[in-house]
Amino acid sequence: MFNKKIQQAIHAVLAMSLSAATSSAVYAAENDMMMGDIKGMEKCYGIAKAGMNDCSTATHHCAGESKINNDKTAWILVPTGTCQKIVGGKKTPTDKS
Repeated sequence: MFNKKIQQAIHAVLAMSLSAATSSAVYAAENDMMMGDIKGMEKCYGIAKAGMNDCSTATHHCAGESKINNDKTAWILVPTGTCQKIVGGKKTPTDKS
């Protein structure tokens, strides 16, 4: 009986963890889609100051969470056609290395 209660508790914890991870991934994807579809704006990677990125990256799920300047995976929205004019600006993310 004691083992059954432990198993139930473990299953409950695992279910909560899975639910939290799934909702976090969905939130990040929805944010990415919303922020990337603003007319007249485009994502520009590699130019944001630390803590000034507009939305999620591969390492975090929210705006303002970038830890370093010019993180190659962090982006901000800029007017369309502007990104390629900014030193270090890329229209697609690149590896951190």
